[in-house]
Amino acid sequence: MARRRKLEAPSSADLSKLEEEFRSETSGAGSGRGLAPIAQVAADSAALSQPSSPEDRTRLAHLERREADLRGAETEGRLLVDLPVGDIDADAMVRDRSVIDAGEMLELRLSIAANGLRLPIEVYELPEVDEAGAVRYGLVSGYRRLMAVRELLGLTEDDRYKTIRSIIRPAAEADAAFVAMVEENEVRSELSQFERGRIAVLASQQGAFLNVEDAVNKLYATGSKAKRSKVRSFALIFEELGDMLEFPDALSERRGLKLAQALRQGGEAILREALAERSVASGEEEGALIDAVIASMDAPKPDPKKGGRPKSRKHVSGWQNAETLVTSSGITIRRQTDSEGYLLRFEGSKVDADLMDSLVEEIRTLLEKP
Repeated sequence: MARRRKLEAPSSADLSKLEEEFRSETSGAGSGRGLAPIAQVAADSAALSQPSSPEDRTRLAHLERREADLRGAETEGRLLVDLPVGDIDADAMVRDRSVIDAGEMLELRLSIAANGLRLPIEVYELPEVDEAGAVRYGLVSGYRRLMAVRELLGLTEDDRYKTIRSIIRPAAEADAAFVAMVEENEVRSELSQFERGRIAVLASQQGAFLNVEDAVNKLYATGSKAKRSKVRSFALIFEELGDMLEFPDALSERRGLKLAQALRQGGEAILREALAERSVASGEEEGALIDAVIASMDAPKPDPKKGGRPKSRKHVSGWQNAETLVTSSGITIRRQTDSEGYLLRFEGSKVDADLMDSLVEEIRTLLEKP
């Protein structure tokens, strides 16, 4: 039988020794030493779950809002960035401005050199990348500004002209991009009628619109019916004579509408022949040549069955009576009245829908004057 061991109460010295050993074993608790793994995990979790101060929470919420705003601005195309001028393809879209005035470009270069670029250009990301794998951009608006900055870089080699302030627009349909370009140029500098017709034809040829009619209606949706009718007339001129005209932007609205009417009446061949046979030195000289051809088309044709000199057909213009006015172009205007008011009737072979649209627009402008 085992002998029982007699238990004795520890002395004060023994208790002091045990307490000292316990303190030495637990003195590393603040640094993680001396704790079991589960105890360390519990300590770390407790430290992380301590509530932050109201100031820290406010600052964190503010930063999260700013980050969301920045992401939204980038997605919606509201963020300004500096892009290398060499990464922008100025010809990714057909431009509506066909002629750039040298004097205006010099003035723009001087302004940018003195005051910097006041208005950023607009671009969009192209689907393809360059050989180095970098993203390239197509120009939407700001052609003259981009050209001016590139010219300044070539003249000065200044580092500040190596990039240009830009807005990266989100990828959009081609028709929306053309509309944005036209709207900017319509506001900043008036386009000529020929430029309006030209961009409508080219945009439709690139597939951005179903046809020229659709292009005109969408590009100039905010314009009046008469304005769209005029654009269609100049679009016809670009389609049939664009390769023959030396000074197309010098065409006045009145001369252009007469030219379009002559083309609708089958005058393309005779006009192309006349323009090909004679070289012109100015827009006015070219306009005079066009007028002469149109006049010859309007002249009465001699009847080969009749002998002798053909009689010339004369138009007697002016008021024939109180209700009838004959114009020099052969159009007759008759004024009538009824119980509701006055009526105007236009007669003649040259009266068509485009002419009536223009007349209605002129009458509206006259009546809306203060």
